[in-house]
Amino acid sequence: MARIDSKVIFLTTSPRTPAKMIPEIGLLHTNFSGKKWNAKTQVAFMELLREENFFNGEGANDPAFSARDRINRAPKALGFVVLSPTIHLTPAGQELVGADRKDEIFLRQILKFQIPSPFHMPSENSARFWVKPYLEIFRLIRHFGSLKFDEVMMFGLQLVDYREFDKIVKKIEQFRLAKASEKGEYKRFRSSYFEKELREIYSEEIKSGRTQTRETKDFSISKFLSTKSSNMRDYADACFRYLRATGLVSISHVGKSISIMPEKIEDVDFFLSRTDRDPCFIDDEKQYVEYLGNRRIPTLITDNRELLEEKIKNQFPKIGIPTGASLDILKDIFADETEFRKELILNEQISAIKGFRYFEDISAMFTQITTNAIYDAPLMLEWNIWRAMTMLDGGEVKANLKFDDYGNPMSTAQGNMADIVCDYGEFGLTVEVTLQIGQRQYEMEGEPVTRHLAKYKKESQKPAYCLFIAPKINDSCRAHFYALHKMNIQYYGGTSTIVPLPLSVFIKMVEDSYKAGYLPEPEHVKRLFERSNQLADQANNEVDWYEGMIQYALNWLA
Repeated sequence: MARIDSKVIFLTTSPRTPAKMIPEIGLLHTNFSGKKWNAKTQVAFMELLREENFFNGEGANDPAFSARDRINRAPKALGFVVLSPTIHLTPAGQELVGADRKDEIFLRQILKFQIPSPFHMPSENSARFWVKPYLEIFRLIRHFGSLKFDEVMMFGLQLVDYREFDKIVKKIEQFRLAKASEKGEYKRFRSSYFEKELREIYSEEIKSGRTQTRETKDFSISKFLSTKSSNMRDYADACFRYLRATGLVSISHVGKSISIMPEKIEDVDFFLSRTDRDPCFIDDEKQYVEYLGNRRIPTLITDNRELLEEKIKNQFPKIGIPTGASLDILKDIFADETEFRKELILNEQISAIKGFRYFEDISAMFTQITTNAIYDAPLMLEWNIWRAMTMLDGGEVKANLKFDDYGNPMSTAQGNMADIVCDYGEFGLTVEVTLQIGQRQYEMEGEPVTRHLAKYKKESQKPAYCLFIAPKINDSCRAHFYALHKMNIQYYGGTSTIVPLPLSVFIKMVEDSYKAGYLPEPEHVKRLFERSNQLADQANNEVDWYEGMIQYALNWLA
């Protein structure tokens, strides 16, 4: 049992992207089911995990701690795994690993997450919790129509007791009135307003001098409030990501707001009116574990045959419903038609992109990303580069993103594959995208980029290259990718031609493609990588090679 020492809503933040837990709990189940979850199995789990293609972390300093961080948090808290007395997946966990559509599974589980619970009990210094956090955040969003990220962070996280719902609503309304009448810069106004809220939330700690931050000897109020502000930002970000995994919400990345998809409002109203708001089985861990792992509760609109048939008729009027079809068959029909509609939407987007109809939008998105004016910049960068690559040339370009039912990006690639894969017939190209800079860029991206390229070469059985794009290219990455041009490593399928480019240079290549007056062909792309191989043979070092590649890329259609 974990003790919560918090004055605001506690939400799981690990893993940051919910979908990343799926292959990891699958690996846990396959190799450790029925065993004790202890230091020995935790270390063994991390040793296996580090060998998997989908793993992007390190976990080397304290592998047992890393294992607990990955499994004891969201997978356990959301009822996908049971770790005592032995390791096993719950029915909900088995469905998460095996089912094609994950959004409904995530929805049921986050709706049941509660504080207090046998897993999470408040300490004496914490708020008096009585809430199912995700359920109440859904209710807040539905009440207002949409909520800004700042509103979720500053006020939504204060909803520690669902019986204070109206109080939080009033706080948000007062904030909006104050913002509307504010004539100064919003950033300064927000900072001042947030500090006022923090001082109110943590008034007891400030008054009693309990302001030391963890792992420091700093007792200053400014440091204390800064730390609490950062924690609340992390919780709000996690809240957005886990709500998005349900497929029910839409994120405005430019406006940094969250809303219920119009087509999903009926679904949300259904569970808001039927799901018990009170926490349950607080003192009975056995019953709580059974309740949490039950893949059939709470009841959703798709569990109601009459309402599901109505949804199918409304959204897909041309589809005939077989007489006597079971509820499971109806769910399959609805899921299949939803997937087919999504593919049509994406194909229409691709046609428009290839016709350069989205050029201005793509350019504007790059500007918003580089000026940090957008929510979830890593996701939007990956999505926008996919759009740019689609527009850039005539290949078949596939993004390994997860899209929602209406073709909007939901989450980045899981980690066992390249971010983007381009098929040009005679050769292929993987594209890797990151916002990491500095040494972290090399630590997080260096080896996985090479591994993904090798995986693609093996699967496609054709020559392949890799384009690596980041705001700035770290010196370690330059050296690493330069060396791989010359190193014949069997594990990576021979030498590896990986060209790192700063985002600004890639944007220039996109602009050149638009201005060229003709559609660039795969041969133009191939020449870029052939030139990289030539320069690697001729250059004295990685600096000469890299600078030569930058100059070539800046004039790639000349």
